[in-house]
Amino acid sequence: MKFWDSSAIAPLIVDEPSRGRLLEILTKDRDVIAWWSTTVECASAVARRERDGDLAPGAVDVALDRLRALEAAWVEVLPSAAVRRLALRLLRTHALRAADSLQLAAALVAAEQKPETLDFVSLDDRLAGAARREGFAVLP
Repeated sequence: MKFWDSSAIAPLIVDEPSRGRLLEILTKDRDVIAWWSTTVECASAVARRERDGDLAPGAVDVALDRLRALEAAWVEVLPSAAVRRLALRLLRTHALRAADSLQLAAALVAAEQKPETLDFVSLDDRLAGAARREGFAVLP
C-alpha cells in the first residue's frame, strides 16, 4: 500500500511524460491511499488545463472518468483533528503550502506515525523532500 499525493495522481488521469512510470508503480501495488481533497485538487488541475486550451473536451471527460475510477478504488484519509494538528506542525517544520502539509499529515496518519511502513508517491519536489525528512521512502 502506498500514499499517493495529488501531484502523482494527476498524471494517471491525463497523458503526461511521467504517466508510464506511475502506472508501473500502480500496477505493482494497486492499493492506494489518498488525502480527502485529492479528487478536488486533480479536478482543479484538469479544469485549469481545459481553460488554458491544453485539453480538448473529450480528453477532459476521459480524465474525469479516470479520476472517478481511481477514487472509487482508493482508501481515503478523512479530515480529523489529528491530521490538522500534524499539518500545523509540518508547516513550521518544512517549507510547505497548506494543502501539501495536509497531504503529508494524512500520510503520517495513514502510516500511524510510522512513515517507514508506507511508501509516499509524489512528483512535487518540495513535498517529496519533506516526506523524506519525515521518514518516508519516496517514489518514483
